[in-house]
Amino acid sequence: MEIMKKRAKKSLNNFWDHILSPKNWLNQLNTRIGFFMWTIVFLTLKTILAYGADFQWLHVQDLFQIILMLVNPIGFTVMLFSLILFIKSKPIYYGALIILNGLMSLLLYLNVIYFREFSDFMSINTILGYKTVNQGGKAAGAIAFNIHDILFWVDIIILIVLLVLRKIKFDNQLLPRFKPFKIFTVGVFIFMANLLFSDIDRPQLLTRQFDREYMVKYLGLGPFTIFDAFNTYQTEQVRKSATPKELTQVKDYVSKHYAGINPEFYGKAKGKNVIVLHLESFQQMSIDRRINGQEVTPFLNSIYHDQGTIAFDNFFNQVGQGKTSDAENMLETSTFGLPQGSLFSKLGNDQTFQAMPGILQQRAGYSSAVFHGNQGTFWNRNNVYKHMGYQNWISSDYFDSTGKKATTWGLKDKLLFRDSVPYLELLQQPFYAKYLTVTNHTPFTLDRADLDPEFVTSDTGSTLVDNYFVTNHYLDEAVKEFFTYLKKSGLYDNTMVVMYGDHYGIPNTDAKYLASVLGKDSDKWGDLDNANLQRVPFIVHIPGMKKGYIDHQFGGEIDVAPTIEHLLGISTKSYIQLGQDLLSKDRSNVVAFRNKDWITPTYASLSGRYWSVKTNEIIVKPSASLQKKFDDIQSSVNKKLAMSDNLNQKNLLRFYTPKKFKPIDADKFNYSKIATQNRLTKQNKSLGQYSKSLLAKNGNKSTLSQYVTDAPEANDETTDSTRLMPRNADDWSQSE
Repeated sequence: MEIMKKRAKKSLNNFWDHILSPKNWLNQLNTRIGFFMWTIVFLTLKTILAYGADFQWLHVQDLFQIILMLVNPIGFTVMLFSLILFIKSKPIYYGALIILNGLMSLLLYLNVIYFREFSDFMSINTILGYKTVNQGGKAAGAIAFNIHDILFWVDIIILIVLLVLRKIKFDNQLLPRFKPFKIFTVGVFIFMANLLFSDIDRPQLLTRQFDREYMVKYLGLGPFTIFDAFNTYQTEQVRKSATPKELTQVKDYVSKHYAGINPEFYGKAKGKNVIVLHLESFQQMSIDRRINGQEVTPFLNSIYHDQGTIAFDNFFNQVGQGKTSDAENMLETSTFGLPQGSLFSKLGNDQTFQAMPGILQQRAGYSSAVFHGNQGTFWNRNNVYKHMGYQNWISSDYFDSTGKKATTWGLKDKLLFRDSVPYLELLQQPFYAKYLTVTNHTPFTLDRADLDPEFVTSDTGSTLVDNYFVTNHYLDEAVKEFFTYLKKSGLYDNTMVVMYGDHYGIPNTDAKYLASVLGKDSDKWGDLDNANLQRVPFIVHIPGMKKGYIDHQFGGEIDVAPTIEHLLGISTKSYIQLGQDLLSKDRSNVVAFRNKDWITPTYASLSGRYWSVKTNEIIVKPSASLQKKFDDIQSSVNKKLAMSDNLNQKNLLRFYTPKKFKPIDADKFNYSKIATQNRLTKQNKSLGQYSKSLLAKNGNKSTLSQYVTDAPEANDETTDSTRLMPRNADDWSQSE
């Protein structure tokens, strides 16, 4: 044992004396391999510096993620720089290493600058359009420089000076024949190991990308940039093949399937503000549901049955892999998400949208904003919203999410609604505002202080299901507090409130535990039961309306935009929208799911089998006429999805500008906190007595004091810690 200790000590001493000791650094730089290795070390250290000083350590959560983050620059850098080792010419060899180091440092530094302004990383499209790096200030002087910025360049300067002064001499000795290949292989091994362990910690990292920070955290800036370039190239190749004729085909399809307006409801909410409450993971089954004799959502139930409400009890989510982002896309554009991945993430950087924020602004003078207690980069929203025409994007940067104010998914709903008031009251009326809630999200857990002590949840044998009703109840309380504020502040009477569930909360793996709650036999639970659980609420509340009712017709999220626009008195006939007004008497009752399954009031096609919706039985051998009916429905579903995919993947809307609509200029929007606060405040002041903001209507006194919440964290002091995790609200790959 003593001998082994001496040998280990001797090895460490030799490692220090011959490699790490500063006295050997210059000697090492005088060799080809030494110069190469030090270039790798310098770039790796600069990358880690950026991770910590500028990228907030990429919000790593545990030791495993820390190790992956620290290792990820090494494999790719060794792979890339080892290509220089094959160069035999001395001047070209050293010059190539300096230039490559400079280019990679430039890529790193541009991302540092961009991140400081936008809390995001630069895509290829952003790099090619460099002006967006300085979008906020429109001048180089507006970029925030830090004292440590010199460290991104000091190594290159020193190496160049040492080469010019001949302190570093060109090494005449060539590397052994197979040495470059061996080093390249080492780089490949490190990179592949990094990719393997990354996929273990974050499954589907490459296929289901929703946040650039995840790619950088696990693989590094270089691989992220290359992956983004590859996706951009693929997208561009698809779009290059597009022709205006293909858009004509889509226009003809939309025109043929247009559902005429219902004059009884057209313009019923004309001129009113619109507030959309995006109810995370909230399913229709919770409406009017009683657990242990208690209503799960008493307030939502009261709105659901109000005479001022039109509600739909056969309204289905139609999301794909994009989950929440798919639901938003359908809400705003009346087109489907993609067959694979998220449209927001894959295409959102430069997609042409004709979305509700832009339509309402141009047709009826609406201002617009989105409120969300999670990070602004999730689902690429910070880019997508600009192309949709949203003027304001109020994300977690605007709120205090420290301590217990947030869950891992974002600011708790009660606090989101309350803390949004200083921005909501500055919006010029009429406004279109969307709230993305998060507290009712898997795993459906709440702090004990947030629980209603009088509400006792179910006992189904599934913690997930039991907790689901608990967070349902919390969401209901949050919405009630918000409605109370709307009434106190004076916004209520002039606001149409739209509430919808984005997708299921209970996955199929746990759905059978709901059987006892729903009065069903868990042993007979089947695909149709799972399909029925895809119902989510769609509730339109218009104060003052007296003919509210519950509509039993079948529809889905694709139908929301034309329904809302017609209620506002805005014709959708000139827009490319695949949905139909749910209030139209001409509409179809076929609901298409993203996987090409479908359901109607009488039949359903699920996983290759046909079902009778009314009897909940499988139709094994349909008659010839019934089979013909099924085939016709399937053909219509396939065509509808194909039209949407062709429209979005080829960006066909760039070939078409409807009447009374101007293409959205995304570059004019700046979502930084300072820019947003200054813009809203300046606008309110400049309009003076003509300002239509709630703040102006209230004598320029804030209405925040009118907001009453029982959130126990409401008065907590700001701390240095937060539970908010930088990942998408639909990430089911994690176990927590």
